[in-house]
Amino acid sequence: MAGDAEEPRHDRRAHHRTGQGPGHPGTLSGRARRLAAAADTLARCGSYAAGLPGLGKDPGRLSTGSGPGGGMGVVATMWGMTSDIAVHAEDLTKLYGPRRGIEGLTLEVRTGEVMGFLGPNGAGKTTTIRLLLDFLRPTRGRVTIFGLDPRRDKATLHRQIGYLPGELAFPGRGRADALLRFFADARGGVPWSQVTELADRLSLDLSRPVHTMSKGNKQKVGLVQAFMHRPALLVLDEPTSGLDPLVQQEFLAMVHDARTAGQTVFMSSHVLAEVQQSADRIAIVRGGRLAAVERVESLGRRAVRTVEIHFADPVDAAEFDVLPGVSDVTISGPVLRCTVDGRLDPLVKAAARHEVVDLLSAEPDLEETFLSFYYHSEGAGDAARAGA
Repeated sequence: MAGDAEEPRHDRRAHHRTGQGPGHPGTLSGRARRLAAAADTLARCGSYAAGLPGLGKDPGRLSTGSGPGGGMGVVATMWGMTSDIAVHAEDLTKLYGPRRGIEGLTLEVRTGEVMGFLGPNGAGKTTTIRLLLDFLRPTRGRVTIFGLDPRRDKATLHRQIGYLPGELAFPGRGRADALLRFFADARGGVPWSQVTELADRLSLDLSRPVHTMSKGNKQKVGLVQAFMHRPALLVLDEPTSGLDPLVQQEFLAMVHDARTAGQTVFMSSHVLAEVQQSADRIAIVRGGRLAAVERVESLGRRAVRTVEIHFADPVDAAEFDVLPGVSDVTISGPVLRCTVDGRLDPLVKAAARHEVVDLLSAEPDLEETFLSFYYHSEGAGDAARAGA
């Protein structure tokens, strides 16, 4: 079974264990226990060793950017290392016995770009993200982030990553501002004005206890913690889940601002409309495999559109049925209606053999194009496997 298979128990490991030795939460005061629980959440949000006591000193600083988590600019300069590639995955594979989480994924995300990672639920998006961040260990393949190894250089990298997991589970009963202050302190200090600015943009009430919040408001807390230290790389798993349409638009504006600041964004979704407004490129994953990588404008040129042509006299549908990319041809008197996948040139040239009174073409629907590409590719892939 392909896609985001359930993780075996041995892979569900805590990356920052607070329950060891004298610091075991069971032996701590109520406040310390809440801090320990928040630290565990911080680990799940991808902020290992972000200045937490006892986890080592800052291994280095950015040579460009501003603020505690300042952006890396168009080219990432980390501790003397420069890379034009933010994320590089080569033959990345995670198998759960006979089940495939992701297989053979080779992908590059350029520094400073927004990459949309698209596919239906269960396609392998979350598994891929967990592999990139070393939450899971691959069956085979390798990953580098800004030229560094996510496992060996985990502490260094996670200080410069803002991560929003697909499933948020904030512990404790504290207020949102207290939780975010802890995150800010753990990351070495974040100006509180950056937190309140993000909260205002998302209409988030920081005075409310997190455990009383709706799914949408908890998602806003997750977005604030991911963006607030202005990381070089944002990794966002289904970021608009639970958000109302107005907040979704504000989130897309935040992504645009991050890109303008030189940050890199890797954003998974199963809805094309979420990323087509902000993404530079789109990677489509299907059944645990990478199906295609396209620029948004390239996808538009291949878009599926509905065309209606009014002729002076009736025409024969068979003349148009055989044209490349033309389907669903219907004739009603002198009016032809059809669907065109890709270029209009063959249809226009065929229509020019007749007297054309009017031609109407609907705006391309990228969502329909994405779904058409996805399922056509799936069918082609299944046919290829069947013939192999």
